Amino acid sequence: MIEPQTDLPDEEHLFRLLRQLDAAPEASQRATAEALGISLGGLNAQLRAATRAGLVRIAEKNSTDRRQRAAYLLTPRGAAEKARLVTRFLARKFDEYNALHAELTGMPSRLSPPGNRTLPIMQSHLAPVPELYVSYDSAQKLKLEAADLPSWDLTPRQTCDLELLMNGGFAPLKGFLGREDYESVVETMRLADGTLWPMPITLDVSQAFADSVEPGQDIALRDAEGVILAILSISDKWSPDKPREAAKVFGADDLAHPAVNYLHHVAGPVYLGGAITGIQPPVHYDFRARRDTPNELRAYFRKLGWRRVVAFQTRNPLHRAHQELTFRAAREAQANLLIHPVVGMTKPGDVDHFTRVRCYEAVLDKYPAATTHMSLLNLAMRMAGPREAVWHGIIRRNHGCTHFIVGRDHAGPGKNSQGKDFYGPYDAQELFKQHEAEIGLEMVDFKHMVYVQEKAQYYPANEVPEGDTILDISGTELRRRLREGLEIPEWFSFPEVVQELRRTSPPRSKQGFTVFFTGLSGSGKSTIANAIMVKLMEMGGRPVTLLDGDVVRKHLSSELGFSKEHRDINIRRIGYVASEITKNGGIAICAPIAPYMATRRAVREMVEAYGAFVEVHVATSIEECERRDRKGLYKLAREGKIKEFTGISDPYEAPTAAELVVDTEGTEVDYCAQQVLLKLEQMGLVAG
Repeated sequence: MIEPQTDLPDEEHLFRLLRQLDAAPEASQRATAEALGISLGGLNAQLRAATRAGLVRIAEKNSTDRRQRAAYLLTPRGAAEKARLVTRFLARKFDEYNALHAELTGMPSRLSPPGNRTLPIMQSHLAPVPELYVSYDSAQKLKLEAADLPSWDLTPRQTCDLELLMNGGFAPLKGFLGREDYESVVETMRLADGTLWPMPITLDVSQAFADSVEPGQDIALRDAEGVILAILSISDKWSPDKPREAAKVFGADDLAHPAVNYLHHVAGPVYLGGAITGIQPPVHYDFRARRDTPNELRAYFRKLGWRRVVAFQTRNPLHRAHQELTFRAAREAQANLLIHPVVGMTKPGDVDHFTRVRCYEAVLDKYPAATTHMSLLNLAMRMAGPREAVWHGIIRRNHGCTHFIVGRDHAGPGKNSQGKDFYGPYDAQELFKQHEAEIGLEMVDFKHMVYVQEKAQYYPANEVPEGDTILDISGTELRRRLREGLEIPEWFSFPEVVQELRRTSPPRSKQGFTVFFTGLSGSGKSTIANAIMVKLMEMGGRPVTLLDGDVVRKHLSSELGFSKEHRDINIRRIGYVASEITKNGGIAICAPIAPYMATRRAVREMVEAYGAFVEVHVATSIEECERRDRKGLYKLAREGKIKEFTGISDPYEAPTAAELVVDTEGTEVDYCAQQVLLKLEQMGLVAG
């Protein structure tokens, strides 16, 4: 918020000025004064005050007319102030509407008070939602100005969040949460002003970058290629209490939860908050015709006359049970159907969105075209269960929907570290129901659909006639059948969907995979890795690549030292190369020390996006490793001549759930390699 200054115009006149300059920055002073209904002298006074306050900047133009040699452009701070004043203006209009309604009808309006940031709640589902983009002309000028600003390269999750902030998908947010809003959301699922908002939307950055910027400063937000997308006017900078955030938002500070693991091991240690000035959306080269902003969807619904729209959220391929579920939901709500799959970040191990969208398109003709639409949502899911369900509802409201299907264990991440579900099966539905009116759309219960053999059709599980035979295939069973090339019956899925899944997930014996050896220096990792490489090459069928720790250090990471940060970088490089080999159907054999559990998990997630990851813990004792030490490294480490040596001055975090554990002490290398080979056969990765 701008500090009050005596020479700034009052809020109403400032709002009109900023709105006019944003709409027509190149207009002459005379045209601007006429549009505002003030004199040229009055306009000049307002422009001088706004410029001194940092809301407007002057840009020179090439013009023979001296009265048109300057353009007045909003700065990022001016754009943020304009957005704040828009909200204030609409809140006043809301109060005027309530007063007029009471005067004419003698009854209070049934609309909920919006507060100072809840514009979408007072809008119909067909009216446009506010976006955070500036005009094209202003954006072009800001791109040039941003060349001198500090830049932050957004992570994939941050890019998803920024896109939905800018296009109104995260309305009423005006930017990344400041500290006060963040603390309130974590504790109460509400912004500081009381508006319902369950998920912290934060810009996490490295400590080094945080040290280089301060509140009151503007920074450029860029995509992975360095293209500027927005400007953030920093209002807050703080180091969050991450264990508290994990416990409050996700229910437990448990690293088995993918978002908690991300919070502790991927997200930066410092959060920046502040208003966003949108310059341009991220570019998507895939399925462009299927991607709609909230306002594009609302316009589509207006054009077709859709007044009731039920949204179906999914991150999985559509099978016959999903089709039956969506048909029933649309009939129950007497609404049109929006199939709205997430194509941003989902749960590690999920089917990639390219395959899923091809599956959706393959069966879209099974739905009536006149009453069904499919659109892709570039959302980074958090798998936060009940909170996520409420969040998804708000997002779908912003996209113009009136109803939302909430599933059993909606957005659940699976099992916790004790082997129990993170959330109860109906926790999400119960929390959503509590806030349904405030969310602004109605919940449609997810019916668990099962196939009844005697009836040859799907029924809700609680409506199956007594004594009839239920047929069902779980997600685990489906993956097993795909992995082993087994039949998937037509009653379960559409042949077109199965065909697409088989293209992406051939039988395991034809997939690429990674064998990742980890253990102390001298444990025998490299020796076993070389032996298994030779055995796999002898079998033939797929190219085999050995990524030994010392070899990688020489060719990929020669500039790195042995600090924790540099070790992590080295292992992630190995993981990236292994994932590319796996994606392309090859076999990667990795043999680094890889002492840190979080880094090994990150590598597993990289690889498992494309194929199997087999972790082999070479659990040779440190005493035996020291005895074998031909290079004398352990001796030098114990004398303090080598710093941060794994097992001596730096910890080795042993795996707790490796696919295989071997100990080379007193055991022949060939026998250890045979154990690995037998494990690969057992997993179906090589033919027996």
